[in-house]
Amino acid sequence: MALRKRASNAAGKARINPSSAKNAIGVAKIIGPVLLPVVAPYLARAASAVRERFDLAKARKLGVPIGDLARYTGRGGALHARITGAAEALAELRGRPNRTEDETAFADTTETTLRQLAAAVRAAERMPTPRRRAAHRAVAAELDRVEDEVLRRLGVR
Repeated sequence: MALRKRASNAAGKARINPSSAKNAIGVAKIIGPVLLPVVAPYLARAASAVRERFDLAKARKLGVPIGDLARYTGRGGALHARITGAAEALAELRGRPNRTEDETAFADTTETTLRQLAAAVRAAERMPTPRRRAAHRAVAAELDRVEDEVLRRLGVR
């Protein structure tokens, strides 16, 4: 019985009640103005470091340089990054010295397709959620096909 009573007293002290909250606010009013100027620069630096890590992880996930991260925002940001990557791969395909006419024609038609896909992603930003998701799935499927063909023509199996 005594152990139960001690346990309930200990649990009761750990809880926040109006009296303890009022006391904590009073202490914060006294100590806060003294500590805030000392702690604020460290808090700002910590927040900046966390944001930098978040941005770096997002850029790595999208496969873009961190400086270009602002270009790929919104719900279709990842698709825009993929479209840009496919366009860069097409430029490499077009710039190869031993390219064939078939590869040049493919690059031309695919470039048009990529412009249409980018327009579709931009248009999907203003659609209701189910329609936007369906549009994004369709664009992603077409991008998969384009990327596979570009990789095949670049000799990557």
